[in-house]
Amino acid sequence: MMPFELAEPSSLQEAVGLLDADDPTIRPLGGGTALMLMMKSGLFAPSTLVSLQRVEDDCRAISATSDGALTVGALAPLRTLEQSSDAPVVVRKTMKTLSNVRVRNVATVGGSLAHGDPHMDLPPVMTALGASVTVIGPEGTRVVALEDLYEGYYETSLAANELIASLSIPPINGTRAAYRKVTTRAVDDWPALGVAVALTGNGDDIGDAKVVVSAAAEKPTRLSGAERALSGATIDDNVLRSAGDAAADEAELISDPQGSASYKRELLRVTVGRAVRDAIAGEAG
Repeated sequence: MMPFELAEPSSLQEAVGLLDADDPTIRPLGGGTALMLMMKSGLFAPSTLVSLQRVEDDCRAISATSDGALTVGALAPLRTLEQSSDAPVVVRKTMKTLSNVRVRNVATVGGSLAHGDPHMDLPPVMTALGASVTVIGPEGTRVVALEDLYEGYYETSLAANELIASLSIPPINGTRAAYRKVTTRAVDDWPALGVAVALTGNGDDIGDAKVVVSAAAEKPTRLSGAERALSGATIDDNVLRSAGDAAADEAELISDPQGSASYKRELLRVTVGRAVRDAIAGEAG
């Protein structure tokens, strides 16, 4: 790796001041699990890394309100979120197959969301749950819904001098959710396809539905056609088939080392229904 400078601010606000909107070679460093791989492979050569390891302790905290809403500090390790009894069931289950435990002990929630890799597991789940992030920058803070954070392949709406400060997950309130991913090798490998669903209603009767595809697309994407096929329906094989067909018809999919777009389209066609079945059979949230 090429030499670089390391800055160690004591607050997020100080860290923001060290970043430069016009200089992409100055980057924040959280857990560094993805960034270090990019540096070692020669994909990224920083001039300065702004370490976030010494910022405020509350940036690592996870707290729940009385109504069940959850706030997760951006520097909380993925493993901490996985082990939090306050986290929704679907989140804790998802975390168990997100890479491996060595990575989850180091990688941070904020870094995982800000990285913009469409193969990551948290973004589609958080999008389905209606989560948002609080972003801090030179002009103050702003709140961004997860479904508005991602703009393309490794592209987010974050400016180069903005940082994610925290993640907010609204109360589950009986919502049933599930995440299904399809991998070509080990269960914790990069997915060829990820599908997250969140459903209101009781039993086989669905109120509102959210369906999010990831890994097979350039960014986590809600599938409105599949959502319309499910919302207000009583689940049976025909409804699930219609939802899967709608998802396959509308999704803009990509080919990559995990599989061709046509292969992923057929995976999506069947995985939507399986994810819905998982959500109905599982616990709320």
